Amino acid sequence: MGTTATFTIGELARRTGLPVKTIRFYSDEGLLPPTERTDAGYRLYDAAAMARLELVRTLRELGLGLADVSAALTQSATVGELATRHVEALDEQIRRLRLRRAVLRAVAKRDSELEEVKLMNRLASMSDEERKRLVDEFWDEMVSGLEIDQEFYQRMRAGKPELPDDPSPEQLEAWIEFAELVQDPEFRALIRGMSETQAAQIKSGEFQQPAEAWRENWDAWVARATEALAAGEAPTSEVGQTLAADIAATSARPDQDPASPEFRRELADRFATSGDARAEHYWKLLGIINGWPPFPTTRPAVGFMIEALRG
Repeated sequence: MGTTATFTIGELARRTGLPVKTIRFYSDEGLLPPTERTDAGYRLYDAAAMARLELVRTLRELGLGLADVSAALTQSATVGELATRHVEALDEQIRRLRLRRAVLRAVAKRDSELEEVKLMNRLASMSDEERKRLVDEFWDEMVSGLEIDQEFYQRMRAGKPELPDDPSPEQLEAWIEFAELVQDPEFRALIRGMSETQAAQIKSGEFQQPAEAWRENWDAWVARATEALAAGEAPTSEVGQTLAADIAATSARPDQDPASPEFRRELADRFATSGDARAEHYWKLLGIINGWPPFPTTRPAVGFMIEALRG
């Protein structure tokens, strides 16, 4: 009866292309027990061990840790089960790499300082609950202690950032910028100022009529202003002044004269305050994060209405 061929670690290395050091490590870890030993104690391996070594190499190349490789070899877990676990781990690793890439892109764009890099990395790593809490805390501070239009602010705070499980680089970058925006002192002062103005108008009775008029007519006014701009009309043209007259007439209370230049200038100032570019940018970023359909900017139309009212 013939003897089964055996190989030393050096021969096994030459046949498989793996370094001797790696094979010895696998053997020491119990992944590749020697078939037998020589009288001098040298390890010998047979063809079955060589096949086992090839399986170990394949599993390691797929990224499985030593414990998972051992579980597969001892059949305490099937290769399919290990593959499923590994896919989940890879998905999480890919998510983290994308977060890291988004941070690095933002750093490269801004040539950021070290402290800003740390902040952006923390923002990118937030959970969904942390992101939503950041927005809730922002709006809590914006209205704290003020008597405001609850319906209006419920709509404002209803939009929450919800990154998908597999966000695009653009969505991640938008989230970082959004989080920075709601923490920016100047932006917070702007929104808080709007809230305080609204509270003062409610207290004086100057809020209800224009607010209702804006809710009911805003989209139509923007559409008319957009059409006028597309047609090359100036705010001082008949088209522009007709729009201004309609806005003023709809917004005025019974005790106000919609034809009054002073009243129209006050309306224009309110339009200018509520139409701040940063406020619109807030919603643009939120739309990118949440994957909403893109919406065109209303700033040119608002600018047209402001100039028409002042004209």
